Amino acid sequence: MSQWHAIYQAINSLEAHMLRGALQVSGIEVQLQGEALAGALGELPVNAIEVSILVKGHQVAQAQQILLDYQQQNKPTWHCAQCGEGNAGSFEICWQCGQDPTTPRSSNTL
Repeated sequence: MSQWHAIYQAINSLEAHMLRGALQVSGIEVQLQGEALAGALGELPVNAIEVSILVKGHQVAQAQQILLDYQQQNKPTWHCAQCGEGNAGSFEICWQCGQDPTTPRSSNTL
């Protein structure tokens, strides 16, 4: 029986599920680890809720190549100026609060 190996830390559940789908299409078995921590958001640091992608040992090399291709074509991650959430570079707006990164942060003065 082959052991599971963590090969990637997704910045959030959305990225993890997208990558899981890409790996599964290539016939790679995938497990996600750490999704349950998202319920503690606000009580844990943002980087504590990253989701680990795990694959079987005999599929590590194939999975790493797919992830390398993803990283090379992917834009860098960015943090929302409004809420501080980490977003995949492909996201045009913050997945957490909907803020457009090109829109200046509004100041609430009364």
